[in-house]
Amino acid sequence: MTMFAAPPNIEAQIWSQVPDELQLWDRESEFVRVKRQGQKLGSFLEGPCFDLAGNLYVVDIAFGRILRVDPDKRWTVVAEYDGEPNGLKIHQDGRIFVADHKLGILLLDPEQRSVRPFLTRYRFEPFKGVNDLFFAANGDLYFTDQGSTGLQDPTGRVFRLRTTGELDLLIANGPSPNGLVLNLEEKTLYVCMTRANSVWRVPLLPNYGGVDKVGAMLQLSGSYSGGPDGIAIDEDGNLYVCHPGLGSVWVFDRFGEPIYRIKSPAGRSTTNLAFGGKDRKTLFITESSTGSILTAPIPHVGRQMYSHSEKPGAIAH
Repeated sequence: MTMFAAPPNIEAQIWSQVPDELQLWDRESEFVRVKRQGQKLGSFLEGPCFDLAGNLYVVDIAFGRILRVDPDKRWTVVAEYDGEPNGLKIHQDGRIFVADHKLGILLLDPEQRSVRPFLTRYRFEPFKGVNDLFFAANGDLYFTDQGSTGLQDPTGRVFRLRTTGELDLLIANGPSPNGLVLNLEEKTLYVCMTRANSVWRVPLLPNYGGVDKVGAMLQLSGSYSGGPDGIAIDEDGNLYVCHPGLGSVWVFDRFGEPIYRIKSPAGRSTTNLAFGGKDRKTLFITESSTGSILTAPIPHVGRQMYSHSEKPGAIAH
C-alpha cells in the first residue's frame, strides 16, 4: 500500500452500541485472559450478518453470546453458551451457521436459544479453532481454521465443505487465516492472513478439488494488533478489508489498488463487516473494543449474500 497515494476517506458513524445492561464488564473468560491479556471488556463483537427480516446478528466471542439487533436497534441475547463464537453466516434455507473457535461449526436455533454441533473434526481430529465462514452460490461452505497460528506457526487451514458432504482441505500453511470471500465468478477465494498482514489470492480448481498457484493479493502495513480481519466484496468486485488497530476498512478495486478508506469514529478494532440497507449501499462494521456497530455510506452495491438469493441448496451432513 505504500506505493499508492492515500485514498479518499469515507467517514463512518456509530449506528448502535451494546446496551449497558448487556455489557459484561465484571465477567471473566479465557478469551479475555489469554487473547486480550486481561483487558477489561464488556463484549467483543464479530460476525455481522443480516437475516431476511432485516435483523442483524453479531457474535460476542469474549463471553459466548450471539446477539440480534432488530431494525429499531433493540438488542436481544439469542444464545449464551460455553463457547467462543467468532463468525456467523445464514444459509439460504434459514439455518444459522456459527464458526466457534472452541467448538467448531455450530448451528444456532434462535427459537430455542441454543446451539448444537454441526462439524467439529477433520479426519477424526479437532479443528485448531475455526474463525470465519462464507457460502458460495451453490451452497458450498468455505471456512478458516485459524487457532493460534501466525508467522511463528504458519499451519492455519482453509476448508471447503461441499453440499455433497465432502470436506476439502484447500490451504494448510496459512499464518492466521481469518475472513474470506469468493470473487464474483467464484473461481478465486480471498483469505485474510492476519498475522502476515496480507490478503491471499487462492485460485480454485473445481475439476480437481484443489487450488492453483496461491499468491498475496494485498500486502498491508501498520497495526499493532494484527492485520486484516473480516473481508467482503461488492457487485463491482471491489474488496472491503477490515484492519483492526488502524481503525479502518480499506476498499480496493479488483486489481488491488486502494480507492477508499473508511475510518472508525469510535475505537480502532474494526473487525468485521456486512452490507445492509435496502439498496445494500450501507456498510455495517463491528468495532469490537467499544461494542459498537458502525455504518458508512458506500458508492457501490454490496454483493448479495447466499441467504438472500433465490435458488436453495443444501449441505448433506
